[in-house]
Amino acid sequence: MKNRWLVCPQPNSSAVARLFLFPYAGGAPTSFNKWTAEFPNDIEVSTVHYPGRGSRYNEPPINELSVLVEEIANAIQPLLDKPFFFFGHSFGGMLAFELARRSNPQPQILFVSACGAPHMPNPNRPIHSLSDPEFIKSLHELNGLPAEVINNSELLQLLLPTLRADFEAFENYKYTTNEHQLDCPIVAFGGSDDSHVSRDRLDAWEYHTNNNFKSQIFSGDHFFINTARQSVITSMIAEIRSLHA
Repeated sequence: MKNRWLVCPQPNSSAVARLFLFPYAGGAPTSFNKWTAEFPNDIEVSTVHYPGRGSRYNEPPINELSVLVEEIANAIQPLLDKPFFFFGHSFGGMLAFELARRSNPQPQILFVSACGAPHMPNPNRPIHSLSDPEFIKSLHELNGLPAEVINNSELLQLLLPTLRADFEAFENYKYTTNEHQLDCPIVAFGGSDDSHVSRDRLDAWEYHTNNNFKSQIFSGDHFFINTARQSVITSMIAEIRSLHA
């Protein structure tokens, strides 16, 4: 049965593990189009598909992170019968973290990318309720909009409600303490020129695991996963393989 919450370009029933990718605010499964083919055949790669974009464009976007987590948890539970990994970028990192907290079993590794640790204050000003021109300017500064969107004002206007909903969910998220840290390793990735997520906020993810923690910086800004994609994927594969070395 088709799962509207997941897009899996190359289903593989004989895969030994599954990797779930969580896009950034405004992101869709197409955000990770180039990723699937770069992972080994024994890792089945799926991208989480939030409503309000792609083939789910006609569905209203969800502006509350806890609601998204609940929906995604129900959708992927049947697929957690094999070892699995979460990778989330920015907004997707916080989603992946909250999902890992409530998952049973937990992922083998939680990869968080361009996302500050949730217990740390976020110094960035909220943007979701800004006027359209100010909101678009802030998105430009993040360097997160493809050129075909920036240069197409009609397309940009169509995407604004979804982008606002994602940022609202992210910016209104409140971390609630839990006496239990995660039992899985956390690997945190950052960009050398990312002005939105400092190294301190990235390294603070160590607080959230009872297991191993590692952080790694790649060349690039907040969207280093595009410019340093192959290096990021190589590191992910190395981390995954090291578990079974």
